[in-house]
Amino acid sequence: MLRNLANAALFQLGWFSCVLGGNSAWLLVSLAIFFVHLRFIGSWQTEGKLLLTVFALGCVLDSALIKSGVFDFAEAGRVIPLWLALLWPLLATTLGHCLAWSARPWWLASAVGAIGGPASYIAGSHLASVQLPLGLWPSVLVLGAIWAVVFPLLHWLALYFRRAPVSEASA
Repeated sequence: MLRNLANAALFQLGWFSCVLGGNSAWLLVSLAIFFVHLRFIGSWQTEGKLLLTVFALGCVLDSALIKSGVFDFAEAGRVIPLWLALLWPLLATTLGHCLAWSARPWWLASAVGAIGGPASYIAGSHLASVQLPLGLWPSVLVLGAIWAVVFPLLHWLALYFRRAPVSEASA
């Protein structure tokens, strides 16, 4: 219970430091959170592949959302900002801990994703220099549909990597 509370608090701290700090020294807070999480709550052996996979998938998804005009950043670039990219492995740290309750049944993960995903993007758009060119409600609907699929997929990945045997080389 205490680890789940610490996990939730660390995630929120990381979310705010990324969204409010942008691409600044505040990103070091996220690095510290990864260190604390992997040292005291999870471990690199059990969650490392999940963190890297979710990071990569999230960068692809958010890049596609930018290219499709769902959201826009003041700073133009070919890749998503680092602060946005770091939110993905931060989210991954919660899948086996404070958000593990939302994994089963699949429809619960889908419902949590459909609500929580857009809520995070909308909150971030109000706090960071992110625009929603489609408007608020069309963005909520698009993001809700996407996250209704993405969040159960992330939980499936977390389960997959938890069940995968740890090889001697990575231990």
